[in-house]
Amino acid sequence: MQTNWKIGSLFGIPLFLDPLWFVILGLATLNFGVAYQEWGPVIAWSAGIVMALLLFGSVLLHELGHSLVARSQGIRVNSITLFLFGGIAAIEEESKTPFKAFQVAIAGPLVSIGLFFLLRLGVIVIPDTSPLSVMVGDLARINLVVALFNLIPGLPLDGGQVLKAALWQITGNRFQAVHWAAKAGQILGYAAIALGFVVDFVTRELVLGLWIALLGWFAVRNANSYDNVTTLQESLLKVMAADAMTRDFRVVDADQTLRSFADLYLLETVPSQIYFAASDGRYRGLVSIDDFRLTQRSEWETQTLHSIVHPLTEIPTVSEATTIAEVINKLENEQLPRITVLSPAGAVAGVIDRGDIVRALGQKLNLRVTDAEIKRIKEEGTYSPGLQLAALAKSITD
Repeated sequence: MQTNWKIGSLFGIPLFLDPLWFVILGLATLNFGVAYQEWGPVIAWSAGIVMALLLFGSVLLHELGHSLVARSQGIRVNSITLFLFGGIAAIEEESKTPFKAFQVAIAGPLVSIGLFFLLRLGVIVIPDTSPLSVMVGDLARINLVVALFNLIPGLPLDGGQVLKAALWQITGNRFQAVHWAAKAGQILGYAAIALGFVVDFVTRELVLGLWIALLGWFAVRNANSYDNVTTLQESLLKVMAADAMTRDFRVVDADQTLRSFADLYLLETVPSQIYFAASDGRYRGLVSIDDFRLTQRSEWETQTLHSIVHPLTEIPTVSEATTIAEVINKLENEQLPRITVLSPAGAVAGVIDRGDIVRALGQKLNLRVTDAEIKRIKEEGTYSPGLQLAALAKSITD
């Protein structure tokens, strides 16, 4: 369920606020307000809220840097969200080359560094005694800290994305690069959690220690997510149609009359049963029950299944060697309930629907997927909530 609040859009990219953003906004306002108390309460707290908003304005520009470079590569950016730990751009897919991935990753820190230099120029122009000079100087330093912090080499930080691009260039394997960069993020995250407890114990700065530990937890959680998603993407390319297909269909005689077909099969089977007609040792095509029902009953005695079959060349098919990623794309792009799988000889080897895909991936990844869930997916034709198979498949096959 969408809990974020849409506040507008920038360059056509929707902007959202996570409700927890107001927590960090309040803490930032408190921090700046206390620091500026020498200016008097009214000016201090006014400056505090302005600085807090400018801080997140800087974060927004940082994420916009990533987003605009991604869009220049033809990649869709679904949204930018400001939340407890800063901001995040929802970029739909991976760049096609290591260098392009590097460009997207480095764009955010470069924006922050650019803001640092522009604000430092502002400090030179503004009189030293002015509160505005202090605020601009503080904002400049914050942008530099944001840039340097994000360049820490571990996912999900920008530095981790840069590391991933470098490893991708060196190894030629994007998936391996993500795994290594995610591992670096996990190590750094656990180190931050440990550091948070040490800071709390040594300095008694509970808030600072807790904040460092929370940042570490965020890093570990998201690094794990990168690792898991990449493992799933690898499986989408390693699992073939032959691994997921089932033989949940019946082969019937194409030479029989429609009346015979109705008497032999339609009265005894479930409505979702799939039929393929064959004669003389060859598959003639798919029997559409809908086409059968549209045929006048008066013609049932004389017409055979040949009259209503859809030849294999006219129905959606894939080969046994087709990757599951390609199968998913075909299902989604053509809005199909299932796809027929053909053997190298052109015979019907099996059929695949979304439930079969989830079952095969569950077995490949040792995930627990219940029969009830598989049945629901088959009946409703939709994946489980949170299972972004269509988006992942698209990102690795386009």
